[in-house]
Amino acid sequence: MRHSSFHLPAAICVALAISGLPVAAQSAGGTARLSGGKVKVGVLTDIAGPTAMANGKGSVIAAEMAAEDFGAGLNVEVISADHGGKPDIGSQIAARWFDVEGVDAIADMQGSPIGFAVQNMAAQKSRIMLLSGSTSSDFNGKACSPLTVQWTVDTYNLAKGAAKAVTEAGGTKWYFLTVDQAYGHALSRDTSEQVNLNGGQVVGNSVFPPNTSDFASFLLTASNAGANVIAIAASSGDTVTALKQADEFGLSAKAKVVALQSVLTDIYAVGLKIAHDAYEVSPFYWDRTPETRAWAERFHAKARIMPTSFHAGVYSSVAHYLKAVKATSTDEAPTVMKQMEKERVHDFFANDGYIRADRKMIHDMYLLQVKKPGENKGDWDLYKLVQTLPGESVNRPLSESQCPLAKQ
Repeated sequence: MRHSSFHLPAAICVALAISGLPVAAQSAGGTARLSGGKVKVGVLTDIAGPTAMANGKGSVIAAEMAAEDFGAGLNVEVISADHGGKPDIGSQIAARWFDVEGVDAIADMQGSPIGFAVQNMAAQKSRIMLLSGSTSSDFNGKACSPLTVQWTVDTYNLAKGAAKAVTEAGGTKWYFLTVDQAYGHALSRDTSEQVNLNGGQVVGNSVFPPNTSDFASFLLTASNAGANVIAIAASSGDTVTALKQADEFGLSAKAKVVALQSVLTDIYAVGLKIAHDAYEVSPFYWDRTPETRAWAERFHAKARIMPTSFHAGVYSSVAHYLKAVKATSTDEAPTVMKQMEKERVHDFFANDGYIRADRKMIHDMYLLQVKKPGENKGDWDLYKLVQTLPGESVNRPLSESQCPLAKQ
């Protein structure tokens, strides 16, 4: 487990010590009522598994950067752990963090199964969850929770953007390859709904176990079904394997292969020769604006890779959380959450973002297309921006939400 702490400058500590006030109980705006004398953020993620590049140590670094940038005047500690892709291990770690180590908020929470396993515990312990890598749209639907915010992306807005773009480009017969996990089923469900709404047709769906090494039978079934779109509803490891095998079997020339939850590091691993022209819907691309480029270069200097949308979301969510702790002078979860809802999000990740009643952080999304070989100007120059998708237009309407909080 990795630990990082960010403390008040020495001169301020001396001044507070002279005044007789506890150092850890001070914030920039006055007396901070901090449990245990500090704000403690835990990053629960996949550090050594198949999504380690997309989340992993990069998510820890992003949280540390947020603490560096917005922890001045607070005693902030960032810790991390690897859940190994197992909900029971994730739950054990979270229980120890809450009951023994005094963690106030958990960030990233890579993998919806882990997110669902921990969420009820977090609500019972009155702790905040900042979801970046848990993407099932049920987190802002029937499984919403007052102290959980789905910050980065969900399966609904991934589905809506991709289905519209691909069907308009002629992809009308969709076959899904769905990982047998909560977010995989949510992703294929939400995308199927959008395909039908956009005039397309779903011709089949193969469900496979996580970390599958051989997609041959699934790809053959998709080809025999007459699909002109093969949609991969999976995370990084399975997405990369399926993309490579679809190209090996010549299916990339016959059908549009759409990686519904791919991220920058997936395309980097696959390469432009295989992935070129593929569409992706994303909340972030490092080379989109001067602000995204500046933050990405800082991140790259620490992580040695360019950031994915999950990394950017971890930074943005932890930064907004720390701002709310400062503004309220407490880490008491309901008070902090109210402040987080009150304040808009203005950073390189979101322009005028906000937390909706269903606990979805609303921000713009972007339709990206993978560049052709030779179009890129560097190893990480992988996409071109096709379209900006306004936040409200690409998220499920609040009036259609199954979240009980949206009805209050």
